[in-house]
Amino acid sequence: MSLVTFFPQILILHISTVAISGSLFAVRGGFGLAGMNGLVQHRSLRYFSYFNDSVLLAAGLSLTFIIHQYPLLNAWLTVKLALLVVYIALGVLALRPARSWRQRAIAYGCALTTYAFIISVAVTQNPWGILLLLHP
Repeated sequence: MSLVTFFPQILILHISTVAISGSLFAVRGGFGLAGMNGLVQHRSLRYFSYFNDSVLLAAGLSLTFIIHQYPLLNAWLTVKLALLVVYIALGVLALRPARSWRQRAIAYGCALTTYAFIISVAVTQNPWGILLLLHP
């Protein structure tokens, strides 16, 4: 049986894990900004996040093979991949208690904005994402 057969299920899995990943980050970041660092670094939240992100990555890679569109060959996927690296870096800064509250708050806001823009790139399958609305 071909992987293409499972495209709808893999797409739903990918979208679901994207939503879970963003929600987990938003909750953990909110806990951090509220001073509840014990919850930010709680083992079950961290490990569930690692598991979910691994499933997200596997589903995303599967989708690239199914649709035959690859990062560095398709502009929208290249932008999505580059922004994913930025999102991860901002997320690390936002969740590290060693940073000042202001630095974490800025990193948190920028990470959430980056997350939203990644989704807009994926939905439009265009590297400009939501910025397409600015074009007349």
